[in-house]
Order: sequence, then C-alpha cells, then structure tokens
Amino acid sequence: MMTRHRSLVTGLTAVLGIAVLFVTPPVIAHTSVSPGDLDRALTLADDLSVAFEHAADVVSPSVVNVRATMRVQPANGVQQFRGFESPFGNSPFREFFGDDFFDRFQAPLPRSGELLRQGQGTGFVVSEDGYILTNNHVVENATEITVQFSERAGSRTEYTAEVVGTDPATDLALLKIDATGLTPVEFADSDAVRIGQWVIAVGNPFGLESTITAGIVSAMGRTRVGITDYENFIQTDAAINPGNSGGPLVDLRGRVIGVNTAIATRSGGNMGIGFAIPSNLARSIMDSLRDNGIVTRGWLGVMIQDLDEGLAQSFDFEGTEGVLISQVQKGSPADDAGLRVGDIITKFNGEPLARVDQLRLRVAATDPGDKVDIVVFRDGRERTIKVEIGELEQEAPVATSGSFVDTLGMQLRDLDSAIASQLGIETESGVVVTDVEPFSPAARAGLRSRDVITHVQGEPVDSVRDFRRELQSRDLDRGVRLTVVSGEAQRFVFLRVPKDRG
Repeated sequence: MMTRHRSLVTGLTAVLGIAVLFVTPPVIAHTSVSPGDLDRALTLADDLSVAFEHAADVVSPSVVNVRATMRVQPANGVQQFRGFESPFGNSPFREFFGDDFFDRFQAPLPRSGELLRQGQGTGFVVSEDGYILTNNHVVENATEITVQFSERAGSRTEYTAEVVGTDPATDLALLKIDATGLTPVEFADSDAVRIGQWVIAVGNPFGLESTITAGIVSAMGRTRVGITDYENFIQTDAAINPGNSGGPLVDLRGRVIGVNTAIATRSGGNMGIGFAIPSNLARSIMDSLRDNGIVTRGWLGVMIQDLDEGLAQSFDFEGTEGVLISQVQKGSPADDAGLRVGDIITKFNGEPLARVDQLRLRVAATDPGDKVDIVVFRDGRERTIKVEIGELEQEAPVATSGSFVDTLGMQLRDLDSAIASQLGIETESGVVVTDVEPFSPAARAGLRSRDVITHVQGEPVDSVRDFRRELQSRDLDRGVRLTVVSGEAQRFVFLRVPKDRG
C-alpha cells in the first residue's frame, strides 16, 4: 500500500506534584472470579479465537503478493528523493498516505537513462482459472507483474500476470495468470455489513506475507476521502499498512466484504483508520473488466451540488437532504427528459438521496439504456420524471457549495465579448468578479476571481448596475441565490449579509 510513513516519535513527559493533607487513602475492594465464571469467560474467548482461525484458514490460500515493476523516463520538474527523480510527483496516494512507502518499496534506480520503480501490494483469487483482483495503484503503468502464492496456498509458487483491465475511478484492477484449480474467495453482501462487526484484513504489509489483522467496521459509506472518483468506503480499525493494498477485508466466515485500499495516517503506519472498497461495488467493476476490459457507467448529464440551509431556503425547500441541479447539459438524458436547473432531486429510482455522492454512485451503477424514475422538487412541489440513462464517456465536474457567512466583499465589472473569450465562457451577459476580499462573505460563500454572476435569485443581470439593483431589492439578511459560471461549469452560490446585530 502506498502510505506516508514518516518517522514519527512522540514523547510524553509529565511531572506530577502531589500534596497529601489529612487524606485517608481509599479502600480498594479486591474481588475474585469464581472458577465457574472464569471457565465460561475463557470458553467464550476460545470460541472467538476459533472463529478468527477459521476465517484465516478459509481466505489465506486465495491471497497473493503482487509485485510490479515500472520503468519511467525522468522529466523536468518532478519530485526527487534518494537523489533521483520520482515519477509520482503529487500523486493523491502519496499526498494521502505519505512518503515512506515510496521511499522504502518504490525508490527509483537509474537504468539506461530510465527510472526503475518497484512496488508491491496484495491481491486475491476470484476464479479457479486465474483471475485476481487488486488495486489499480498497485499495478498502474507496470511493465512487469509477478504474483506469488504463499505456502498456505499449498506451495510457494510465482506467476507472471497480465492486466485484463483497470478502473482508476474506483482504484481497482483485474489480473490474469495462467493457472487452473485455484481457490477463489467467496464474496459477501457488503450492503449487509454493520458498524461494529468483526472483520479481518489480510495482506502483505511491508512485504510480510500472509499477515492477518483483526478489528471492527468503524463506519460505512465514507465519501469525500479524496482518493478515487467514486467513493463509498468501509472504514475499519483492523491494522492496514503499506503492502496491504488490494488485499481482502473479510468477515468471520472468511467471506470478502471489501478490498483494502487506503489508510489515513501521519506516521505512515496504521492509526486505526483504514478504508476498503465494498465488495458489491468491487464485484460489479470486476465483472465489467472481465467481460469487456473496461467499465461502462451510466450518465445523466447534469452538474450537481449539495444543499445547505441557505440554498434550500432560497428554493422554499424544507431540509437539506437532496441534490441540487445547477446545470443541465444540452442533448443529455437529463435535458431530453425535461430536468431543469434549480430542480432538487430527492429520489433516484425509488431510493432517497441526501447528497451528491449518493446520486453519482447510483447513476454510475445504472446500465445505459435503463429507464429510471427521478423525483424532483420544483416550484414548491414534487414531481416524478422518467429518464433513460445514457453512457458516460467522460466525467462531468461536480460543483460543491461553499460556506456562507456574515459580510460582503468583492469587486465587479461588466462582462463583454473580449472578457468572455478570455475566460472561455459562451455567455456575454453577466458581471465578472475581479477581486474577492479574504474572509469576506463573498469569499466564504465560494465566490472567486474570474467567476461570472449571471443571475440573482433567478433574475438575469447584464451589468454591475443590474446586479446592485437586484441586491438592493432583496433581503440580504435572509440571503440571496446567485447563478455563477466558471469556464464550462455552472453552480449556485448563496450569499448572505446579516444586519448589524450591534
């Protein structure tokens, strides 16, 4: 696993001064455990131990060590370490996990003008005829991949593996080796996993093969971790370290509930926060890679953002659970079905939605050509719209709402054709934000220099004068909704300027 593993030594020194004045020491009662109670407790502990042993015995023959070799040409401006240039640069995995794994396991070496990068991780067998699932970042850009079975698989055997397909959007990869009669894992339903459930992580941390660690499921549905495009992680405190990437997270029956992918750490080692891709998502990606070599995803054709109280209030919508459409792409499935800017999606195919991540995952998981019912809030009431999902060709950006606070501070100028061309936008109506004062309400609302404000509370503005007139006619103490264009992206911003509370 690619983790930040800086040497971190924490020392704690405390000097305690204790004064005792006429204090009678407390009486500590000593209790003994009866032989019967002790025997029952030890029996329960032994039974739990047997469950862990069974899970380890079931899954270990299916787990493999994955070693990948990459050759890269040095380039100007890339990050350097150990005296050589690093091909990683500012990889999100380096930024999230840290440097030590790269230094320890993936240090580049000079080779005929190239840099040699060697990495290792974990994978597991998913079919008797040699298909193996692992993380994309374990094998990305590899020129040679070696898969090694441990002695627990029956014999210590190595194979050369080929990449069947990869999906960087979920950080999964499917490999194939020339072998038969292998022991595949059994998948469990990750939707049935519960917080607090015992789990086991299996892998090769720091190259130590067939390592088993235990813990519980700490949380479900973790998103916005910043590792992949589609995130719905299982969080666990089972120890996961560099080299565990791509290994299975299993239940006490030895069934796979997730693919270990990431850890949150300052030291580079385990700090009790690990993330695994749910097995249901992993299986779907795996099947698509095996059948087609690529992953096909559904496409709706909207730009979306989360709601906050201010934005919801501006649309007369109660609560903040829903997904706001800030832009509809022309000719998209959403456009053809009649979805509009300002619609708040509350349900997708019967399932309620609370935030952007849920809608993105559900749309992506829908087969192109399927027709789904989308419930939207529009003009004070809900309505159901049937949409035929298209096929995603490239990711659409997702706008995220900023934070909205106390005061206003920005400079504006009229938009003209020359500025519009320079900014790369199609519209020539609106006002351009030329400067935003730090810590002002405009800044905290998410407004930035080069943003173009086209509407105030749904009313178009063609000049700074129009903008000021619209603001003067609004109650800024309650807040106002702005429509903002940045490049090809459009989003909503809710700007509030409370009255002086003196």
